Parts: sequence; C-alpha cells; structure tokens
Amino acid sequence: MAAPALQQPSYLLANLKLDWTNKPLHQRCHELGKILDDYPAKELHAIFPWLVESVFGSLDGVLTGWNLRFLQARSAEYNIAMDFLDPSGPMMKLVYKLQAEEYKYEFPVSYLPGPIKSSIQAGVLPDCPLFHNKIQFPMSGLLSLNPFEYYMFNFASSLIAPKNYPPGQHGSCSDSAYFVLVDTYLKYFLPTEGNVPPSPFSDTRGTVASPASRSPSVPYVGYGGYSTSLLKRHITHQPSVNADPAAQEIWRSETLLQVFVEMWLHHYSLEMYQKLQSPQVKEPFTPTEEHVLVVRLLVKHLHAFSSSLKPETISSSPSAHSHSSPLEELKRVVVQRFVQQKLYVFLQHCFGHWPLDASFRAVLETWLSYIQPWRYTGEKNNTQADGGQNRTVPDKWASFVQENLLMYTKLFQVFLNRAMRTDLVNAKNALMVFRVAKVFVQPNLSEMIQKAEQLFLEPEHAILQRQNRVFLTPSHGGSFLSSRQPMGTDSVFKVKSHVYSLEGQDCQYSLMFGPDLRKIVLKLIQIIAQARQTAKRISDHSTEMAANSSFLSWFSVGSLDHNNTFTGGEMDDLGEGVKKTHEFLDKALDYLCQIFRLNAGQLSQLLVNVASVDDEGASKQLPDCIPSENGLVLTDLGRLQIINGLRRFEIEYQGDPELQPIRSYENAFLVRLLFRISTFINARLGDHMEALCSRQDLLGRLGRHYLSSSSVVAEQRRKSPVTRQMRERPQRVRLSLRFLASYRTLLVLLLLYMMFTLLSFGVFSSTGLILIISFLYELLFNFLNEKLKTQ
Repeated sequence: MAAPALQQPSYLLANLKLDWTNKPLHQRCHELGKILDDYPAKELHAIFPWLVESVFGSLDGVLTGWNLRFLQARSAEYNIAMDFLDPSGPMMKLVYKLQAEEYKYEFPVSYLPGPIKSSIQAGVLPDCPLFHNKIQFPMSGLLSLNPFEYYMFNFASSLIAPKNYPPGQHGSCSDSAYFVLVDTYLKYFLPTEGNVPPSPFSDTRGTVASPASRSPSVPYVGYGGYSTSLLKRHITHQPSVNADPAAQEIWRSETLLQVFVEMWLHHYSLEMYQKLQSPQVKEPFTPTEEHVLVVRLLVKHLHAFSSSLKPETISSSPSAHSHSSPLEELKRVVVQRFVQQKLYVFLQHCFGHWPLDASFRAVLETWLSYIQPWRYTGEKNNTQADGGQNRTVPDKWASFVQENLLMYTKLFQVFLNRAMRTDLVNAKNALMVFRVAKVFVQPNLSEMIQKAEQLFLEPEHAILQRQNRVFLTPSHGGSFLSSRQPMGTDSVFKVKSHVYSLEGQDCQYSLMFGPDLRKIVLKLIQIIAQARQTAKRISDHSTEMAANSSFLSWFSVGSLDHNNTFTGGEMDDLGEGVKKTHEFLDKALDYLCQIFRLNAGQLSQLLVNVASVDDEGASKQLPDCIPSENGLVLTDLGRLQIINGLRRFEIEYQGDPELQPIRSYENAFLVRLLFRISTFINARLGDHMEALCSRQDLLGRLGRHYLSSSSVVAEQRRKSPVTRQMRERPQRVRLSLRFLASYRTLLVLLLLYMMFTLLSFGVFSSTGLILIISFLYELLFNFLNEKLKTQ
C-alpha cells in the first residue's frame, strides 16, 4: 500500500497534539498505529520525542502522561495501553523503524541518578559502558541516544520521576500497567527460554558491546576498573559495532538491563558508602515502596534468567565459553557483573534510612529474593510457596554464597540492629523477623556462609604458598592460570575480591557466627521473649475488655474513662493481631536457636530471666528515666522498653477537666450550658466550698469527694511524665456538672424517671428520690472506702 501524501512534520505533530486532547485513548491508539505503519521514518522522527513524553510523562513530573503507575487492570484503558506498548506493539515498531536509520535523541544529564550526573559533570566517564559513546563534546549536558535507548531511558525514568497524581488513584502496585510492562519487557528481552526475537527492521548499529568480548580470565568488579577523565579518553573509541553478527543478538538485552540498573539502583555511590558508613548520612534520593517492589521484580527475573543457563556453559573454564552464544554468556555473568554492587549499596541505604514501619517489608523481600536464587530455578521443588518444610539448599549454590557473602552477613547484622528498634508486638514487624529467620534456617545455608567466612579469613601467605606449589608442579602445566587450578584458591580470591571491592581494603569484617554477633542475637531473643510477654498481656486485656463491653455494662454507674480509646471491635482486631504476633515470634525464636545452635538450657535461662523481670511488676513501673528540672527524661533503655511495649507512662489528661474536648458520648449543647452554670456557682460559692472541704468530719469528706479531685489528679500525675510547673500548679475546689451531659447518664436518669412514674411518683418527688439514693450511695461508698484505708 502506497504511503499517504507526505505532510510537513510540524503539521503532522500539530494534528496529533490536537487529537491527543480531543479523542479517547482507544481512538488515538488506533489512529497512531495506522500512522506509524504508513509514514516513513523521516516523518515519524519529529513526533517520537513528543509521543514518548505523552505516554510516560515529562522527566520533571509536570506532565503525567498515561499514568501507567496508577493504571489498574480493572480500568477500561488498561488493555489498550498494554497492547500499544507491548514489545511487539505499535510503539516498539516505531522504535525499530527509527532504529534502522541514523536518528539520535537527546536526554538531559540532569535527570540521571546523582552519582552518574556528578561523574559526568565533573568530567569523569562513568564506569557503565552504556554511557561511553553518548556524551556530547563540548559538554552540553545532554546524552545522545538511539531510539531504543531513548525509549528505555524515559520508561525507566517514569518510575522515579516526582509526580503529583489526582487524589483517589490507589491500587496494588503489582497490578499496575507499569509493573506488568516491566515484567513483560524483562521476559521478552531477557528470555529464560529461546533467544531474543529479532528486530523486524535491519539493524547493525547496536551500541552495547557483548559481554563475550571481555576476557573471562580477567576478574571483574562493577562495570569497569576505574574512572578516567573525559579529557584523557577518546569517546569515539567505542563505535560498538561488533563484527560478529551473533553478538548483535543481545545488544537490546544489555541496553535494557543496564538502563534499568543504572536508573533504579545507581542512586548512591560506592565511594561515598565506603567513606561514610553511617545510617545518619542523608542523601537526596529516597526510594518509594513502589520503586523497591519493581527492583524486586528485576532481581527475581534476573535470577530466573541466570538459572536458565545451559549446563555445559556453567563451567568456569574459559574453554567452555568459547563456543557459547552471547545470550548464554550474559546469563552467566548478569547477576555479579550488572547487579550485585549497586544493589548492595541500594539495600544498605534502605536498611539504614527506611522508616521503622511495615512498609519496610518491600525492602526486606527484595533482599530475601536476592539471597535465595535457588527459588527461581524453575524446578518444581523450588517454585513452591514459602509455606511448608524448608528444603536443603543444594551444594551448587555455595559459589553464589561466597561471591555474595556480604549480602548474607553484613545485611543480616544491619537487620538485627533494626529489628531491636522496632515494635515487635506489632504483627507486621514480628512477621518480618520470622521471614528472615525462616530464610536463614534453611538446611545447609548456615554451613555455606560459615565456609565462605573461613575462606575470607584465610591468610594471604597461605594462598601464595599454594599458588607457588601449583605453579611449580609439572602436572598442572606450570601455570597458575591453568584450568586445573585448585578450587580452594579460586574461591578464596573470589570471596576476598567481593568483600574488598564493596567494603574497601581496610574494612573490619565481623563474623556472622562470631561472639560479637552472637551477643546481639541473644539480646534480640530477649527482646522477642519480652514482646511475647507483652503480647500475652494485651491478649488477656483484650479478652477482658471484650467481656466487659457487653450491652449491660453500658449502663454501669462507674466513672467514665476519658482516656480509653479502644472500642470493642478494635479490641477484637487487636486480639487477632496479638495471636499472630505470638505465632510469628514463637517460630522466630525456634529458628534463631537453630541457626546459632543455642541449646535448650541457654534458651530456657533467657526466658526465665525475662519472666522474672515481668513478674516483678515491670509492666506496672515507669520506663527507665532520669529526673531533671523539666521532669523525667527517658534513657536509651527506657526508649527500648516503650518501643517493645514493656513499660509505659500512664498518659492522662493534665489540663482543666472542664475544658476537655467534647466527646462523642456527650451532648455538645449540654456540655457548654453546664459549664456556664458550674462556672457561675464556683465563682459565687467558691470560698464556702473551700471551707467545707477543709473540715475533717463526715461533711468534709463528702465535700472533698463531690467538689475536689486534687488527690486523684496528684495520683495520676505521679504516673505521668509532667514538668515541675504542672506538678506545682494549685488545684482549686469546684463543682463540676459535666457528667450530666453524658448520654449514658441521661439515659439512666430517663429510665429512673420512667420507673418512678410507673410507681405513681411525680417529677419533683422522683427528683428528690434520685438525689436521696445518690447521696446514700456515695455516703456508703465513702464509709467503706475509709474502712479499707484504715485496714
């Protein structure tokens, strides 16, 4: 079919912009598909940047585009957007059509992650080869990208771009169009079965060199050895056109992978992490929960992609790789070369700076997914859910544990420190401790970690002696680089290279199963045991509250508790959460004892110590404090006691009881009216009430009961952290009528009046009887109270 008459690019773009605002999405996508098919690349070149921005939004977040991050499967536009952006859809066909030509597009350096942007602006070429032939001279602040790179950079940037979405747009991240598109692109360009489908257009301009071009005998750390000044490097030295057609097979795969890793993970520099290993260091970028969940999706797929490596390619011998395809070679090195370093620093930052709440679960599961690659091998016994009996970790994963030792040990230590600062009575926090313990208790994993730590601690001179013996032995060919080199030496080198490359040459490594960490684990076990005790008390209290919240108890004549904030339904929910907490903590205790080989005697002693402290009335004592001029000041121990619910202040309302906010069970009009009446009476008769309360006879005791609450307030203030000024504030005797504004009191009075009416009493006689009964009740109550005090 002949192409339509050519329009000027400005007219085509103007018409598309007009249709974009006036037509629904399905009509726009249908017409766009026809235009992208019918028009040549020369005409489509001008509309490509506008189209990408219209779909993914602007880099500064002002334009939201199609809101792919909030477009849910239940939406009518979901399938339309997914079909248009599919790897075989119209949008990608446009990318390939432009890719077949010499078109370039500019991407601002200012929207790259911080370390990359700083490196380029400082005149230093980033280690990632993705940027090696993209920087323009003289420095213009722009990257020159081909259409596929430009599309993927914008797609990846839309996840981290700050955007203000309309209110009410909520939904599950895993159901969003963006999340599903990431999964689709990963499966298409990094397939676990078969090869990457070829481009529908002729293309020999891949811009990313194949990993096969790197010598496998050279140890690899990151994307490159070290950074060099742009002035000393010739950017044009990498045309990246590989003479081998097979290498061109995966250039899109490497481009997509490197763009995702750089844009989503490379927000914190390794150099800064090594210099400032402190959770107090503030960095400008803060990932969102959605961002972390997408990173987890990337990690899970890369494990599945790497595990699909053909068995004959797994060998570390260079000769085994000489005949492997570029895609198989990429599978072999993808996790260690592209992801490990940046993910480690990313997770370290998240562990140190993420809020102490349940949203940390996204970070936790990302970490646990990375350190369990055996779950993503595609085998039936590894694809089961987390429930059920843990299976033994196969020995073949020992090399992965060695090459990722810090992912297991250092992050585990950081997690322990974090867990001790969280409220483990909360079921969601208890679940996270349980999840970590359940992962590390897997049979054979602890042994693998201990073996890796032993390899790291092996002295350097022992390695050199073994190397010399290998070099001098004729049976080994007289070469240390022989393929028959002892595996022990190679493993030691890998472990040490991994640790030193991430933590620096002068790092002080702390053993996961050493005495220092064992003390921390024992402390965490004590905290878990204390949290279990607290959970039990809350469970008992919630059961009691549920029993007392029956219909008849609503008519009780007792005093109202203005500080009780839990309803019956809330107490039921709290009780269910506490039951889950107890279950999670019980299992976590059991798993931790298995991991660190704590015997029953040690655990029993720890639990006895916790129980004895609890029996001494710790729950009724104040948190650990230091008295000061401004009241009580919490110590670190006191903060820990409050966080874990071990002790608490009895927080009471310390202001004027008459000026408390109007409660839901009070009538607002009556509260205000009775306040005016009691204020008038107190102003007129205040001196007489003071004289009455100062008497030591029966009338004085009754006056103090009805008119004065200073003793009650003083008792409450001894249980609360108040300042000296509040303690010394004088308490005046006064009358309070606010209790009459309570709906409960009004209902009780109404029932009493109805009862007396049925007994043929009038209004005044009923009122008198009610006052007499109340007086006699209070008189009897005071008499009994005094008797109890004297005894």
